[in-house]
Amino acid sequence: EVQLVESGGGLVQPGESLRLSCQASGFTFSNSAMSWVRQAPGKGLEWISNIGSGRGNAVYANSAKGRFTISRDNAKNTLYLQLNSLKTDDTAMYYCAKGLWYGGNVRGQGTQVTVSS
Repeated sequence: EVQLVESGGGLVQPGESLRLSCQASGFTFSNSAMSWVRQAPGKGLEWISNIGSGRGNAVYANSAKGRFTISRDNAKNTLYLQLNSLKTDDTAMYYCAKGLWYGGNVRGQGTQVTVSS
C-alpha cells in the first residue's frame, strides 16, 4: 500500500522559510516521479512542482519559481520542498503525491503552512 506522510509545516512570518518533508513507503520510491501540490482555503488544488525519478529533473509552477526547491533523497525514501521568501498567499495545505501530477494521484494527508505577520 502506498503511504505518503508529510511534515514540516507551521506558522511563519512573511519572508521566512520552511522545509517540508514527505516520507514515502509501499512502493519503489527511487523509480517514481513525485510532485508537490497545495490547496489554499476555499480554493482548488494547485500543482507546485515535480521531480523525476532517480536524480531527475525538477519543474516548477510560476508561483514557485525562484522561491521553492524540490529535492529527493532516494536512500531515505524522502521528498522535500524548501520554501523560501514565503508570502501570505503561500498559506495552504501542502501535499506530496506519487508520480507526475494529473489530479488523481495518491497523496498524503498534508501539512499546513500558514504565513502571517
